Amino acid sequence: MKKAILATKVGMTQIFGEDGTLIPVTVLQAGPCVVTQVKTEENDGYSAVQVGFVEKKERIINKDAGGRKEVIHRHGVNKAEQGHFKKAGVSARRYVREFRFENAGEYTLGAEIKADVFAQGDKIDASAISKGKGFQGAIKRLGQHRGPMKHGSKFHRHQGSNGACSSPSRVFKGKGMPGHMGCVKVTVQNLEIVRVDAEKNLLLVKGSVPGPRKGLVTVRESVKVES
Repeated sequence: MKKAILATKVGMTQIFGEDGTLIPVTVLQAGPCVVTQVKTEENDGYSAVQVGFVEKKERIINKDAGGRKEVIHRHGVNKAEQGHFKKAGVSARRYVREFRFENAGEYTLGAEIKADVFAQGDKIDASAISKGKGFQGAIKRLGQHRGPMKHGSKFHRHQGSNGACSSPSRVFKGKGMPGHMGCVKVTVQNLEIVRVDAEKNLLLVKGSVPGPRKGLVTVRESVKVES
């Protein structure tokens, strides 16, 4: 059975391995996720599993002056989404993502997916939105070389020549220039899970994982396992 789960990034720490080596790890709060929909070739044209993560709280408002309380609005969930979650028999979820699995039929609607779906030593791919850095120059953004730092140079951190003046008399598409840096989807492959805490739904992943703290991380089993 193919495996995947949604998680939030807790932060980084370090642990000691069995041989006494110091291992830097990223702690992920993985799940519990619930299966909100199972898509099949017959009904949807492809096989996939839709999962929800992080329960949404209901907003309770006094409907009348008599003190009677009634749920008249679910925060951030419209009626169509309410019906979707009700059909699956689960409460509203903040994050909903879909994983294309050939064996989607093995999952059941409303089933829970917890951190123990992975085991120590598993190889995973972690995807998340990287930290935004704002507007940055070509040196920080693209690693371009700086100019001479001597007195009188007047050319230190500029990006340099953009192109010839007469031919082709333009700047080619894709030329590295200053601009917005970060806040893009980043996937780090072949990360190793060094510890699984099934009770607290924690995954300890060796090395760094993209994204800020409390950011959403998608964890899948690795597609290119290193030998």
